Amino acid sequence: MFTERTSVGLDVHARSVAAAAIDGVTGELFQTTLTPSYDHVSSWVRDLPGPVAVTYEAGPTGFGLYRHLSAAGIRCEVAAPSKLQKPSGDRVKTDARDAVHLARLLRLDEVTSVAIPSVDQEAARDLVRAREDCRGDLMRARHRLSKLLLRHGIVYYGGAAWTGKHDQWLRTEALPGLSGPSTRMTFDNDYEAAASVKARRDRLDSQIAALAADSEFTPIVHRLGCLRGIGPLTGLALAVEIGDWHRFTGNSIGSFVGLVPTEYSSGGSRAQGSVTKTGNAHVRRLLVEAAWHHRARYTIGKTMRDRWDLAPAAARTRGDEGNRRLHQRWVKFIDRRKRSTVANVAIARELAGWCWSLAVLDDTVVMTG
Repeated sequence: MFTERTSVGLDVHARSVAAAAIDGVTGELFQTTLTPSYDHVSSWVRDLPGPVAVTYEAGPTGFGLYRHLSAAGIRCEVAAPSKLQKPSGDRVKTDARDAVHLARLLRLDEVTSVAIPSVDQEAARDLVRAREDCRGDLMRARHRLSKLLLRHGIVYYGGAAWTGKHDQWLRTEALPGLSGPSTRMTFDNDYEAAASVKARRDRLDSQIAALAADSEFTPIVHRLGCLRGIGPLTGLALAVEIGDWHRFTGNSIGSFVGLVPTEYSSGGSRAQGSVTKTGNAHVRRLLVEAAWHHRARYTIGKTMRDRWDLAPAAARTRGDEGNRRLHQRWVKFIDRRKRSTVANVAIARELAGWCWSLAVLDDTVVMTG
């Protein structure tokens, strides 16, 4: 329950902060426009009738204001924008009105807070997101290069693309097949861009692998690695993106990453559609990619054994159980002639639950129980 006297709503932007405060005793409304300076905001909040609670929406400005206010002893809630209740008939939107709306929701205890990452977790999250951005850049750079060649009738038939053999073919056969200095200059530009982004991705991979091997996230990464399709890079990304796994259950984590069906039910009718695709898109993509690994026959190879050697016995047992279960689910979907993309999303949803069970696994309790 809301217990403070004054509720404060802040509409935070890069160059300004619209602030509104409601005094629960007198009903008085205080409004002003502040600078983004943390000291300026906290100074204005301290001058209000106390005790005070503050809320603002999660966004590109990050969690610095939350940490500053918390350090000053002021309760602060960072609201999830997608969970804020807004009147459907309200057609006027201004920063001042948004701040008042936030203050009222906070007083009514209708604010759904996001999980606040630690400073180290946020830094690791930035690193894995930089790698995700780099992956997209590399895909686009390679597409530009391959489509340039395709427009000139040059197609590679020597096997898988973007291998060492393919790279040699690009330099020794594809380039000489292009005519005109302008076309060759375009090829050089696209080839150099692809090579540069690949080198950047490899540097990020090395840094992420080092962080996965020696950091506060290492135990979770090793436990998650007991499942097929989840190596150190994917394991670290899941660990830092999810953060506190204990706020979920095996059923609710699928909803958090948008892998549950949409539903519209009214009266006696019940209609379900495609998955919601809400929540963390990065985690959702990682789980969908990892789910494809469970389609092939389950065998315990050297890579899996190496990852198991780093994990506790309870995690190895749990991971083996999950791998067998997920493969059997794939077999049933194939027997039912289920479309593979639909089946894979269902596997990814269940895989999220298995990841949760490993992440919250208490080694000491399980091993001594």
